[in-house]
Amino acid sequence: MADPGGLWDTIAVERTAFADLLASLTPEQWATRSLCPAWTVHDVVAHLVSAQDAGVRVKLGAAVRARGVPSRVTEVLAEQYAARSPAELVSWLRDHPDSRFAPPGMGPRATLVDVLVHRLDVAVPLGIAVDRPPEPWGPALDFLLSRTPMLGVLRRGFPRAAYRATDLDWSHGTGAEVHGPAAALGSVLAGRAALVDRLGGPGVDAVRAWAGA
Repeated sequence: MADPGGLWDTIAVERTAFADLLASLTPEQWATRSLCPAWTVHDVVAHLVSAQDAGVRVKLGAAVRARGVPSRVTEVLAEQYAARSPAELVSWLRDHPDSRFAPPGMGPRATLVDVLVHRLDVAVPLGIAVDRPPEPWGPALDFLLSRTPMLGVLRRGFPRAAYRATDLDWSHGTGAEVHGPAAALGSVLAGRAALVDRLGGPGVDAVRAWAGA
């Protein structure tokens, strides 16, 4: 699979960093509700591992159980992998940083979004600061603002705005400016309202309303 800009290498680095964060969590933290509706921290990690680890037969079986509904297939797979212990899930992430599955037709940017956004889904409700370079968010933000559909991510009808990262040389669009750290922009554009207060600019009220904050 093509690797424009070395994105798979970036994903491997960020996946390992995520595993390091997860390895420090207590059982109570693993059971904490994440930013993903209806998913705990454990469920989020189970989803990430299932997307990469599940083979064709397992995914076909999940599709049958889900009656072919794509979003439900994702949920079924996550439910199956949630039977694994936190240690098993972290071990898989550590042992397979170079896993290169991407949803058909989407490429590595979709997988990068999965890793970056879901890491915040875990860290933000736990009050854990994610001290990572902002550069990987550039291609992730481009993907989030593209017209490519992606399961589980609210990415339609964005308010027209000039989005600008304050910690990265990245901007997109025209209109009233919305600015903030790249990670906060990414989380909000993925449909999470938790970090909207880290954004500013004359266009932020429209984004706040769109995200349901």
